Amino acid sequence: MDAILVIDMQVGLLGGPPKLDLACVVERINRLTARVRAGSGSVIFIQHSGRPGEDFAPGMPGWTLLPELARAPGDLTIAKRLNDAFAGTELNAALRRIAPDRVLITGWATDFCVDATVRSAVAHGYDVVAVADGHTVSDRPDLDARAVIRHHNRIWQGLITDRSITVVPTAELLGKD
Repeated sequence: MDAILVIDMQVGLLGGPPKLDLACVVERINRLTARVRAGSGSVIFIQHSGRPGEDFAPGMPGWTLLPELARAPGDLTIAKRLNDAFAGTELNAALRRIAPDRVLITGWATDFCVDATVRSAVAHGYDVVAVADGHTVSDRPDLDARAVIRHHNRIWQGLITDRSITVVPTAELLGKD
């Protein structure tokens, strides 16, 4: 059984400059979450909680998850304040209760919260699948978005860890060519 993390896919974080392939990333996340639910797995939405006055502070319009995300009553939502979804949250306790065979990781932003969570998940002893086309980012001052994603997918494949970490595209996870 799998657990899938959907990191920071929130209105206030995904506004502004274009995010690479955002609509397709959301569609792929929806297909993966449906597959995980169908296999009796767990879907966990990670929701960044900004500081008071920020658009993505709790209760502000930007704090809400994207309305395009398919959600179900049994899904979990875990609030976080830092890049790492494990730091100071109940995520590890929730995953220990679920005891997934592997943890799939998707979301925003490739180079910050997704990266920190991928690294932390393997450090916490989980077998991780970074969904190669299931995370997004905007262009950065020193790298365009495609380069950021390509770089992180490569780095994650090379992490030295006691657990497995793979980088797999959505189609492969869904069993399609």
